[in-house]
Amino acid sequence: MNASSDSLAPDSTSTVHEQQRLEKRLYRQVRQAVDDFGLIEDGDRIMVCLSGGKDSYGLLDFLCKLQRRGAPRFEIVAVNLDQKQPGFPAHVLPEYLTRIGVPFHIETQDTYSVVKKHIPEGKTMCSLCSRLRRGILYRLADELGCKKIALGHHRDDMLQTFFLNMFFGGKLKGMPPKVVSDRGDHLVIRPLAYVAEADLARWAELRAFPIIPCTLCGSQDNLQRQQIGQMLRDWKTQYPGRIENMAVALQNLVPSHFMDSRQFDFKVLQATGVADPAGDKAFDPEEFPAFAPSAFVGVPVVPQ
Repeated sequence: MNASSDSLAPDSTSTVHEQQRLEKRLYRQVRQAVDDFGLIEDGDRIMVCLSGGKDSYGLLDFLCKLQRRGAPRFEIVAVNLDQKQPGFPAHVLPEYLTRIGVPFHIETQDTYSVVKKHIPEGKTMCSLCSRLRRGILYRLADELGCKKIALGHHRDDMLQTFFLNMFFGGKLKGMPPKVVSDRGDHLVIRPLAYVAEADLARWAELRAFPIIPCTLCGSQDNLQRQQIGQMLRDWKTQYPGRIENMAVALQNLVPSHFMDSRQFDFKVLQATGVADPAGDKAFDPEEFPAFAPSAFVGVPVVPQ
């Protein structure tokens, strides 16, 4: 990695200090996610999916910082799928990756035409586009010798997925930080699991990443994910600390207090005569903390 890729020319001392604080926080959060969920091990060769958006740039940036620390020792290959969207600036990512010294592969597949051909105008393109992209990425992981695929989903994406499944899918299901791929022969990891989207947006500004907007799905209006995203942003403004508490909740499941008999055998449950502090207490604690435990992100949680 070119050392100059970590440098900026901020226009003020306050900007320098802000960048240093934000970098320290983001690195700590990525490092903690890696440790908590066993995302990276010595000898791994990781395919980092780079779309040209702020999230994937941030992912690559902090994996490179982690790589330079040397523990664990792992390899990175950045991969971009050029889907032949009209106006896509194909030169941007190769130039950026060459400049910072990261090995990369650009795969060109015209999935744009396939999606436009099969999805009626005005309908959501995400499902088909995602399936096509996932299949191509699995193949590339095999060809590049990568058993792990790193994606740039962050804390807010995980919360959005949880509410999407609950509101529109009728299930309590989230987006895990580590999961076996559909085919069963790769591990998909999300090192940004503890990172807030707002922090990634600000980091992208400070680092002046050459952002490439998605003109295929990102421009569609009224997507369910956009609705959920707006709901979370409204909550963040109206109720400071709520987003942090919800993120912590994803790590504190209590199967006995849901209604899924596949996860908890209610039929065999009997009174034991032994006091159970968790018993029939539906709300605990009775007064919720103003902010989430700092252990979730590795630093004290403060209002944005």
